[in-house]
Amino acid sequence: MKNQASIQGKFQYRLSGWKYSALVRFLLFLLLTVVFYLALTNKFIPQTYDIQKGSHAEKDIIAPRAIENAIATEQAKEDAAQRIQPVYKIVSLKNDQLVESIFEKLQQINADAEVTLGDKVNIYKTVIPNIIEVHTDKQVKMYTGSGQYNDVMLEEMKKKIVEQQYRIPEETFYKLPRLLKEDLIAMEPVAKEIVNRLMSDQILDAQTVRAKVAELVNSSTLSKSTAREIVQELVRTAITPNKFFDQKGTDEAKGHARDNVKPIFINKNEVLVKKGDQITDEMYLRLSSLEMLKDESSNWPKIGLMMLVSMFSLFIFMFIRQSSQSIKNNNAQLLMLVLILLITLFGMKLFSLVQNLDYPYIGFLAPSAMGAMLITILLDTSIAYVATVLFAIMASVIFNTDHLQPFDFRYALLTFVTSFAAIFSIQRASQRSSILKAGMVVSLLGMVLVASLLLLEGHESSKNALVALSFTIGSGLLTAVFVIGLLPFFEVAFGILSPLKLVELSNPNHPLLRKLLTETPGTYHHSIMVGNLAEAAAEAIGANGLLCRVGAYYHDIGKTKRPVYFIENQTNIENPHDKMDPELSKSIIVAHARDGVEMLKEYQIPKPIRDIAEQHHGTTLLQFFYHKAKKIAEAEGQTKPVDEMDFRYPGPKAQSKEAAIVGIADCVEAAVRSLRSPTLEQIDTMVRRISKGRLDDGQFNECDLTIKELDQIAKTLNETLLGIFHSRIEYPNDLPAQTDALKQTKRS
Repeated sequence: MKNQASIQGKFQYRLSGWKYSALVRFLLFLLLTVVFYLALTNKFIPQTYDIQKGSHAEKDIIAPRAIENAIATEQAKEDAAQRIQPVYKIVSLKNDQLVESIFEKLQQINADAEVTLGDKVNIYKTVIPNIIEVHTDKQVKMYTGSGQYNDVMLEEMKKKIVEQQYRIPEETFYKLPRLLKEDLIAMEPVAKEIVNRLMSDQILDAQTVRAKVAELVNSSTLSKSTAREIVQELVRTAITPNKFFDQKGTDEAKGHARDNVKPIFINKNEVLVKKGDQITDEMYLRLSSLEMLKDESSNWPKIGLMMLVSMFSLFIFMFIRQSSQSIKNNNAQLLMLVLILLITLFGMKLFSLVQNLDYPYIGFLAPSAMGAMLITILLDTSIAYVATVLFAIMASVIFNTDHLQPFDFRYALLTFVTSFAAIFSIQRASQRSSILKAGMVVSLLGMVLVASLLLLEGHESSKNALVALSFTIGSGLLTAVFVIGLLPFFEVAFGILSPLKLVELSNPNHPLLRKLLTETPGTYHHSIMVGNLAEAAAEAIGANGLLCRVGAYYHDIGKTKRPVYFIENQTNIENPHDKMDPELSKSIIVAHARDGVEMLKEYQIPKPIRDIAEQHHGTTLLQFFYHKAKKIAEAEGQTKPVDEMDFRYPGPKAQSKEAAIVGIADCVEAAVRSLRSPTLEQIDTMVRRISKGRLDDGQFNECDLTIKELDQIAKTLNETLLGIFHSRIEYPNDLPAQTDALKQTKRS
């Protein structure tokens, strides 16, 4: 018997050995790395083609992402720069000072009687051009270093003034020495007034302005013809350009115009080259700029991407390694995590396929929070937080339409916020309708975030904003729908008992529970009481209280096959065990655990609950029937002692804390119920005696229940039992003795 059990145990271990294999664990993390790589590869590594200039495309070449059309953009920038008019600056020139300097020199030289007329003519030929040159240099120097005009423009100013300088006719120099002081005094204000008047306009070409001088002088107060002629010449000399071309300013304006041109994009999935088209220089250059040519492709992006996704996998590995959850050693749960990540990333990729510049916000519709919600329900909240960070990074790359930056923070932030909202909303869910409520919370918070981003950007039209918000609302609803649809698959495929599934199984309308209630009402009441006790004890030590409660509901379902053989169902009938052989009674009592497991399998009840039904008695001894058999053997004079092993449950012993807790609660409830009027001291003594008895009997050797936890379980059971039996607690001096029948109930 033992040899057969040993062989069966080895077979089961080999069958489930993959769950704890280090090689399988490595392969799963390798698969996860490959999944990350494939999810991001088209964003970082474009498809390459083996084509040459002048050849014909064998198939359509599609843009792997929304990319800038560099040639069209550059042409648009050139067109914008060409439309910029030359920039001219107006310089305020003090040319009236030039007139004043010339008249001052005229009065000085003409007043000198010692200088001959011929010498004066020669002096004027030299002095007046010198005065003009000095004045020009002074004007340029005045603005140099002021910051008002750049040096290039000041050089242009000097150049234009010199180029357009007026040449005084030769005969004018002969007339200047003959001017009297009175003539000069009358001429100076007229000349200055005309210069100021003409220089107040913008002058690009001085010659056109000088044509107006004669009319203005002739209409002045000067009466002498000589004076008018000389004033005309001096005024023409003083008229210079004051509007100058600014090369630097023009270049800057053109630069701003070029910078303001928005890049022209080729939309994602747009055909770059049609099948059969000849590859032109422009097409080849465009493909080359996209690194889509095999000859020009680089392996560095592939290496960089592999390093990035390896860091993602290492991040998950290190977190799981330091986790206290069962996924640390359970490859089945790790496989489930990989599948959830794969499904979530696949969903993102699916929505990204239809995303382009015409529909830029369709990524808001993707159910990015689905993975975080599934991980929270099926695995653990802390793992869901870690996965959220990775989902946010992935979403920022997958939905990014800007080829200049690899990440779009909007999608990262949206995924981060909605996933956290999903985790907070679903972690204490007890019904499947809670998933829909969580989806609504995801929609609400996502909508608030998207609205805030749109307001911050401030350039979207009301139509686009409405579309973006609608997509965000749809994302939450899709998340709920996909989670509700995928949850049963994971529960069945991996035997996962989610809180939602446990709550469904605890429904009194479940066929097995209805069968238990109608056919064995005593056992049903006993199971409900055990469920209350087990749940309280489990939560006190951090075990799965809901699993203990539901497991307790089903732990004695096997009694429905032979209900009258169990004392709690014997109402006003004789106990059939009184007239039965103890070995036969033992076989009937022991069979209820095996029968329960078979019934639970028939109704496809998950394995953790079946394990509780099978293990809650462990290998405990049926003391009543064992002692009864010993008495019969002694009475019949049998020399062969009764083997204790023949009156023990076949096991297995409790493999989990939950199975051990249900076993203790089952025994304690039956024992305390056998007391007529239990006191607090009686309850405490009974609970601790049963706990210690099971511990000494080695029933907890195969589960990780500690002495400290066992003590906490005893305290919690005492408090719970006190609340249950408080209405009938009395404190008599003499405690009634237990009957044999009640002892039998306690041990069964």
